[in-house]
Amino acid sequence: MSRILALLFLLPAFLPAAAPTAAELTRSLREAGFEPDECYRVRDLTFQKEDIRVYFTDGYLIFTKPVAGERVAALFSADVEGGDAEVLLFPPDRGERMSMVRFTQAPNLNEHLLTALLIATDGSVDALRANVLQQETRRKDPEIGAMLADKWASTLRNVRTGFELRLVQELLTPPTGRASMTFFAMNGKQLGSFDVLHDLRLREEVLAGQLMEHEGRYKYNVWTSFPSRDARSGARKEPVPGFTLSRYRIDATLDADLRMKVTTRATVRMGPTALRTFGFDLAHAMRVTSVRIDGQPAELLFQDSIRARALRGSDNDAFLATLAEPLAAGSEHEFEFEHEGAVITRAGNGVYYVGARSNWYPRAGANFATYELAFRYPKRLTLVTPGDLVEDRVEGEQRVTIRRIATPIRIAGFNLGEYERVAGNAVGFAIDVYGNRNLENALIPKSVIVPPVPTTVPRSPRRDSVIPALAPTPDPLARLRSVAADVSSSLEFYSSLFGPPALKTLTVAPIPGTFGQGFPGLVYLSTLAYMNPGERPAALREKNLTLFFSELLLAHEVAHQWWGNVVLSASYRDEWLSESLASYSALLWLEKKKGIKAVESVLDEYRNLLVQKGADGRTVESAGPIMWGGRLETTGVAEAWRAITYDKGAWILHMLRRRIGDDRFLKMLAELRRRHELRPVTTEEFAAIAKQFLPPRTSGEVIDSLFDNWVYSTGIPTLKLKFSSKGAAPAIKLTGTVTHAEVDDDFGADVPVEIQFPKGPSQVVWVRSSSEGTPFSLTLKQAPKAVVIGNLSVLAKR
Repeated sequence: MSRILALLFLLPAFLPAAAPTAAELTRSLREAGFEPDECYRVRDLTFQKEDIRVYFTDGYLIFTKPVAGERVAALFSADVEGGDAEVLLFPPDRGERMSMVRFTQAPNLNEHLLTALLIATDGSVDALRANVLQQETRRKDPEIGAMLADKWASTLRNVRTGFELRLVQELLTPPTGRASMTFFAMNGKQLGSFDVLHDLRLREEVLAGQLMEHEGRYKYNVWTSFPSRDARSGARKEPVPGFTLSRYRIDATLDADLRMKVTTRATVRMGPTALRTFGFDLAHAMRVTSVRIDGQPAELLFQDSIRARALRGSDNDAFLATLAEPLAAGSEHEFEFEHEGAVITRAGNGVYYVGARSNWYPRAGANFATYELAFRYPKRLTLVTPGDLVEDRVEGEQRVTIRRIATPIRIAGFNLGEYERVAGNAVGFAIDVYGNRNLENALIPKSVIVPPVPTTVPRSPRRDSVIPALAPTPDPLARLRSVAADVSSSLEFYSSLFGPPALKTLTVAPIPGTFGQGFPGLVYLSTLAYMNPGERPAALREKNLTLFFSELLLAHEVAHQWWGNVVLSASYRDEWLSESLASYSALLWLEKKKGIKAVESVLDEYRNLLVQKGADGRTVESAGPIMWGGRLETTGVAEAWRAITYDKGAWILHMLRRRIGDDRFLKMLAELRRRHELRPVTTEEFAAIAKQFLPPRTSGEVIDSLFDNWVYSTGIPTLKLKFSSKGAAPAIKLTGTVTHAEVDDDFGADVPVEIQFPKGPSQVVWVRSSSEGTPFSLTLKQAPKAVVIGNLSVLAKR
């Protein structure tokens, strides 16, 4: 018996230690400061992570204590006589080198360093230490280590805070399933503080930039971002997501103050690796209070920072849900989230604003999923959300609305207010258009001064004084029926061109502000679109803004039922496709409604906006290529992102249409929708489809040139046509040249030269422009009446 007891006493020593909880791991990370005894004087030590090269020429390198058996941070200091380090990064394409020049005045990153703080989840820190230990010239220096540990402890803590969730998640994930990250916070001798990152979670794994405050928010000035060397060569394939969400069941209650309390259930399918920790995003205004996985409570971990949000490019809060044991690869589970918060604000006068439209429930990535949505809310309000109506009833002071969306969509939104409703009349669709009964405070005219009415009857000075009065309040329902008619006609028109949208139901409802947003089955439309043009604020009564709020905004957001909701953008570089396709679809609808002259007038206005110059003498369009996407917001050029993405994007599609012809262009858009239904599309894939619709005997180089000049680069040329004709009919020789100026030397646009005749149709010949002048010649049967560059066929300065 004593021997058995002894064995039982010893047994725990042979059992594997319990895996740490997320909280325990977080505490270990915070306690794992620099280890003075792991400080080394190093010389000529090289660190390389694909495209990133760091040379530690001479200085001290100190490592942090291990966490869960791994070291995750190290610091290099060149604070010695002759100390130095250098980082090299060479962007692989012209656009990225152009970006580097804008921010650093050099096309490549070649900077000497004072310090470099490394944080990594891929074993890079331990590998760097192993390299140090192999150096014969290394020298351990604990005294310097103690000084460095004390001096840089707060910096380590501040920077590491931004990566705590990431570090915990990676350390709790088997190495084979990790999306590893290597991050450097560097202090350069010329460039100051900046960051260099290699992150396998990013579509473009390599990034260099600087954290800056921009309009009250911290964002990254992204100096350069591009796929890593392995990704460019095809050696590394795009990673498979660790898990996907396929079915949402959301039960939301709004109390009398419109605070939300929500239970969200989602079906989660595991990827190829067993995982025990899962990352999600949620609006900052919401707070997750509990998570259960298959009925079992999960541990919650919240920790975020300015740097983490800036790197994600999102104001959402990130959180982890962690289990004690991993879920098996390929298995399916139910996740249940309890969350609450205030995402609805009052705009005054019975008008409401939904702030967290896309992130009011937990999400992870851009998965397509089905939805069952149940809302309980004050019965005096109307709440709208997409999908087929399952139930609508009143329970005491609350109304209950349940809808089901059987077709997978990428996101589900809602809106609410004190509404009037008009039904649309598009055949085959259920359309509801709602308008506010009242006007939000921001649009109610303030008191105006009305002079006294002239009279022949003498009055006292007091009675002759001016009288304050209220201007008439605009009607927020003035155009409700017009809006419903336009929604119906645009939806039918787009369906005839692109095929059916994802959902057969579409709801349109107002939102305070000057914008709109198109979600699957739900369009948020600025209140201004419902008002008569003459009743809108005076600053918005210009001709182009009248057209925008009365025609284009609605058509643009309806077009998002296809572009952005059926066909997705693959990355931030491809987001221009969704917005530009929606913008140009709105112009196609305007053309059907009002003719090509109306479209040309809009394009002319777009061009004027793009060529406007700032105080530095540079045009708005020159801020950067359209492929930079959201990075254009940090270029320092006001309106750059909006003007380039929407206005130049519409121009790019218009030029493509002119080059391949109207019929082929529309067939190309229909094929794009068919081929990429519920799938992302890249700019390169879009260009490949365009090549398939070129006119016969037209080289694909035409599309390459168009994209090289207008998508991947910047520049709006000034074009000049010179020509002469000789001979007599029917063999008149026409010769000429097309030159461009005010663009780079390698620019070359295809320019339509239109030859007009006294009798019969015009003839068009396409000529590639150049700075020296590209010659062209052809034989004509009759003398030309005029030879001109095709009207509004090329984005060019006047």
